[in-house]
Amino acid sequence: MTKVFLKRKIANRIFNGHPWIFLNEVEKINGNVNAGDIVDIYYADEKFCGRGYINPKSQIIVRLLTRKNEAIDASFFYKKIEQAWQYRQKIGYTENCRLIFGEADELPALIIDKFNDYFVIQTLAYGIDIWKPAIVEALQKLFSPKGIYERNDVPVRELEGLPQLKGFLSAAFDTNIVIKENGLQFYVDIENGQKTGYFLDQQDNRRAIKQIVKNANVLGAFTYTGTFEIHAAHYGAKSVLGLDISANAVAQANKNAELNGLAHICKFEAMNAFDVLKIWAKEEKKYDVVMLDPPAFTKSRENIQKAITGYKEINLRGMKLIENGGFLVTSSCTNLVQPDLFLQTIEMAAKDARKKIKQVVFNAQASDHPIIWGLDNTNYLKFLIVEVRDK
Repeated sequence: MTKVFLKRKIANRIFNGHPWIFLNEVEKINGNVNAGDIVDIYYADEKFCGRGYINPKSQIIVRLLTRKNEAIDASFFYKKIEQAWQYRQKIGYTENCRLIFGEADELPALIIDKFNDYFVIQTLAYGIDIWKPAIVEALQKLFSPKGIYERNDVPVRELEGLPQLKGFLSAAFDTNIVIKENGLQFYVDIENGQKTGYFLDQQDNRRAIKQIVKNANVLGAFTYTGTFEIHAAHYGAKSVLGLDISANAVAQANKNAELNGLAHICKFEAMNAFDVLKIWAKEEKKYDVVMLDPPAFTKSRENIQKAITGYKEINLRGMKLIENGGFLVTSSCTNLVQPDLFLQTIEMAAKDARKKIKQVVFNAQASDHPIIWGLDNTNYLKFLIVEVRDK
């Protein structure tokens, strides 16, 4: 087997559990190298480090799969997926969950979302894409699913020399399904929805708004298909208005409101939330609760400052729309903006808006997306509720 030897200066980072090995951290490679091959990794002193897959075209040249001297074969992937499923069952995520969360489940660059009896897969690196048939076989054996679909229409695959594609990995099925969450129902468009079709990572946080929305007039921005807003209506809001720039998302959000018998309370409109928040703040419109759940503002370290400026601006505008003593519900899914920096950004927004804030809840993503200490990219979602008062 091809052997990869690491430079001495990075041994501690890898030794402490990080599975990524960058191109500039490799001292030498003994043997042939083909994208996707399984290789053995050694420290500079030639002690065994682990086994993983290699791609010389990628900046992350090796991703470690195991620290043991064990075979990487179909049964390896079956055991890893079975282990991940047992973990989700223990912590209470069975109907809908992120079954595999990449590095957090020791299967780098693999995402599997479970929507009841349907599964959506993303294989985001060359070395994991090769094992797609084994992964599908493992899901068939473990779950006997109604359908498996791949959503590999993501640009990051091109960095690995992989094409963007999507399609069935099982017999064809109707990709418009309905799932249940917190006593509500939601349409999920597996084929054309964002990411894998639905954002499971906020499922616990959607329950966290239960008390603050009772009898409230609620505004939601960047609503996508309306899950937070429909939860608000379900939990007793007086009125709910959701905004999203996507007409397709708004159409599905209105369908979701109708599905739950809440269309008389919950309305959605296709608008640019950035512009609307600014205009309505100047017009001094007021809501009891404002909810902001924007997309990631950056995926590169070079643009972190731009992302912080964006988060500060929308939260400042949001605070200006809140009645004295009302609540701001705000999120960030940008993994490059770590929790402390996100909180600092909200604090700056409050100062500029001349508001006092009081923290009610500060959460990460749902526990089916495990956080591994030392792997910053697994601690990506920040969810905050604050009371907002005039100074």
